[in-house]
Formats: sequence, structure tokens, C-alpha cells
Amino acid sequence: MDRKLRAVVFDMGNVLMTFDGAYFASRFTDTPEDAALLNGALFAAPIWALLDSGTVSHETARRVAAAHLPKRLHPNLNECFRRWPELSEPLQDVNDLAIRLKGEGYKIYVLSNANVNIMEQLGHAPAAPHLDGVVVSGMERIMKPDPAIFRLLCERYELAPESCLFVDDNADNCEGARIAGMHAHHFTGDAAELEATIRALG
Repeated sequence: MDRKLRAVVFDMGNVLMTFDGAYFASRFTDTPEDAALLNGALFAAPIWALLDSGTVSHETARRVAAAHLPKRLHPNLNECFRRWPELSEPLQDVNDLAIRLKGEGYKIYVLSNANVNIMEQLGHAPAAPHLDGVVVSGMERIMKPDPAIFRLLCERYELAPESCLFVDDNADNCEGARIAGMHAHHFTGDAAELEATIRALG
């Protein structure tokens, strides 16, 4: 394969799969006020990042979130904590692009700030069966935008950083990839724009 770009590395949340804590919380509560309380105690709280970093367990995260909620919302929290991945939906255009790229001979990977149960969400992505590898912050205990997690992916899968394009909806994470020597594309929802970037590098 005579091309400069050999691999495309996708973030998961809001690149391959939707992630919207406020929406998830609204599906497990009856009023906007309760949804805001649940989102604020869980998805928008510091404990969520700690869960993704692999430094706290799921049970600890649940208990800490519960401490910030009235007891009447504890059943809602428990149900949301267990079932929110069911509400995450594929971004079909990006999944289609990833599958097409794999068919053209590119390697495709996921690098995500996510907890150790990532497959409860990523497993619903049409591109998931086609992936050549996955690196997850909760398992590695390194989080984007730390360049170390991008270097880890390249070392693990024997990739030259300059042959990889990293795709993320967070600009800071893209900068971390660039520091590690990779190309990066800040994804804003336009799969055609992403494909144009890939073709320009290819």
C-alpha cells in the first residue's frame, strides 16, 4: 500500500458513538430539574473523569454520585448508571467511513477516554468488528490529551506516529496527538470533511 497515511485512530464518544450525559439523565428521570441533578452528580461531575481514568471503581463512582443526590433519586441513578450505554447511538456516517477505509487497506483503531466497560457502548458501533485495536484510558490509567497514551497505541500496534491520523471532537486531545507525532483532525460532526482530510493525507 503506497500511501503516506496507514492508520486512522478514532475517538469513540461523539465520533463513532453519541455521548450526551444530559440526554441520558433525562431518560431516567421525570422532570428537567431531576435530570439536571442526575447529570450534575454523574456525567458532568469530576467522578466521571476519575472513572474514565481507571483510578476509581464503578461502585465508588456510583456511591459518590449518590452522595450528591437526594435519596429519592438513588433508584434513578442506579438504573441510569447500569443502562445508559443502551442509549448511545452510532454516528452512522463515521462508522460507514471507517468500514470503507478498512476495506481500502487502512488500519482502524479506537483510542478513547472511557471506563473499563467500554464495550457496553463501543460494541454497538457498526465499525467495532472491523477494528484492528482499542486503547482505553480506564485500562491504561493514562488519559488524553497526554501524549503518552498516543505513544502507547503506536508502540503496541507497531505504528509510525506520522502514518496515523487521530480523530477527536476535543481540540485539546487533537493537540496531544500532534505532540506525539501524529496527524490530527478535530471532528465537528462533518464526516465528509473528515474524509477529505484523510484523502489529502493519503
